[in-house]
Amino acid sequence: MTTATLPDTHADRGRGTWIRRNRQMLAPILFLAPGVLFFLLYVIFPIVESFQISFYRWDGLGEPQFIGLENYGELGSDPAFETSLWNNLKWLVLYLLAIPGGLFIALFLNQTVTGIRIYKSLFFFPFVISQVVVGLVFTWFYDPTFGLLNTMLEAIGLGPVNVLGDPRLATYGIILAGLWPQVAYCMILYLTGLNAVDPEQVEAARLDGAKGWRMLWFVIIPQLRPATFIAFGVTIIGALRSFDLISIMTNGGPFGSTRVLSFYMFEKALGEYGFRMGYGAAIAVVLFLIMLVFIAYFLWSMWRDEREARKG
Repeated sequence: MTTATLPDTHADRGRGTWIRRNRQMLAPILFLAPGVLFFLLYVIFPIVESFQISFYRWDGLGEPQFIGLENYGELGSDPAFETSLWNNLKWLVLYLLAIPGGLFIALFLNQTVTGIRIYKSLFFFPFVISQVVVGLVFTWFYDPTFGLLNTMLEAIGLGPVNVLGDPRLATYGIILAGLWPQVAYCMILYLTGLNAVDPEQVEAARLDGAKGWRMLWFVIIPQLRPATFIAFGVTIIGALRSFDLISIMTNGGPFGSTRVLSFYMFEKALGEYGFRMGYGAAIAVVLFLIMLVFIAYFLWSMWRDEREARKG
């Protein structure tokens, strides 16, 4: 007695291939779906809402009143907005000092010297403490009565300096406080990058007579390009979104001289100047567009480098 068997048709094989292929596509989609959902809900949706609210006069409670571009027109004649914009520019330029600072500290910590672990811990310490603690520490450091800065100045015969009370110095004092943990962050990036430096290229350059600054500029730094790219991106975004140190150290003073766009947005939307949600949203939109320029540039640079690497 013979048993009939079903023929292995092309349709069955095609169906099995389709199932396996769709399983491979479905798995990453399921893993990415929660993250994409939260990104849309907590990032994209608020950005769209901010653009929409910026066209209204609204106190957050009553009925919004559409006023078009009136909020943006007011920004052009607002001296406090101009001060905030210039302070953001100062933050942006001076904050970039964290990149070479982090690089040179990383080069020092990459050496094999006695007690190097202690040095690494000391330089790493600012990165793990919160910005609030950094602000408090530097507020005490700058204090004109008992601060360490004025104690050192008096020891060399110089008078006390009220850094946070002087409109000409306060912004630079806060930026210096922000550089302390930012340098530590860049240092960590470069320490990681130095571990990936090709020792064969270093040895070949040494045999060719390269040493010191020539070795650093032509051999080491080109291999640290990925770390430098990340350091630039994070530092620029950190400079543009500075808020917590200003809130802790000066609360925007003295006389509003240390405001930046993010802090001024908070003051207008939720602070003591009244609940002007539309005007605060307009400030937020300006800050977002400035950030978007830098983010777009870095994404374009990343895409260009990957394309050149594939061609190579």
